[in-house]
Amino acid sequence: MKTEYEKCMAGEPFIGGKDPKIVEMTLRTRRLLAQFNATDYADMERRQALLHDILGSMGKGVHVDIDFHCEYGKHIFIGDKVIINMNCTFVDNNRIDIGSNVLIASNVQIYTATHSIRVNERMMQDWSEGQEICRTYALPVKIEDGVWIGGGVIILPGVTIGRNSVIGAGSVVTRSIPESCVAVGNPCRVIKQIDNGSHE
Repeated sequence: MKTEYEKCMAGEPFIGGKDPKIVEMTLRTRRLLAQFNATDYADMERRQALLHDILGSMGKGVHVDIDFHCEYGKHIFIGDKVIINMNCTFVDNNRIDIGSNVLIASNVQIYTATHSIRVNERMMQDWSEGQEICRTYALPVKIEDGVWIGGGVIILPGVTIGRNSVIGAGSVVTRSIPESCVAVGNPCRVIKQIDNGSHE
């Protein structure tokens, strides 16, 4: 029988509060994030050390600004030369893979977690505790090399953003975006192809 954490990683409905591994990961990450966001901005050595403790992996030349928030931390994998600007939130119940040479602007939200649209599937009675609890499921998000995510973008579960694409500010990305294009809007849609060989 699968644990709630195993269900989580398989994209199946799970109840996070009932799995000791999930509870422990969340608590540990929240404590580390509190330290990270409170660390003196000039203390790059301490900030980088905390990020290595929080994240699943992080390449060279990565800058993560404050206030940064995530769920488990260990499900976030970042390549080389990545900038994540201020006030970003990554809900990493499942994997978030970020390639190299990626720019993520301020106030970007990446969600791997979601719920059923049917109330009886997302809420259930916990008879042992006498309260309603929530079922979640999570799908991975992937941001490929060379992507630029504009300010205030929201990326929803299961999305892949293709190599060298640009997502316009304020967009809500509900489905995967192909490589080498500009995509904007709510829901986000492709409006232009990018010729990365030109000098325009």
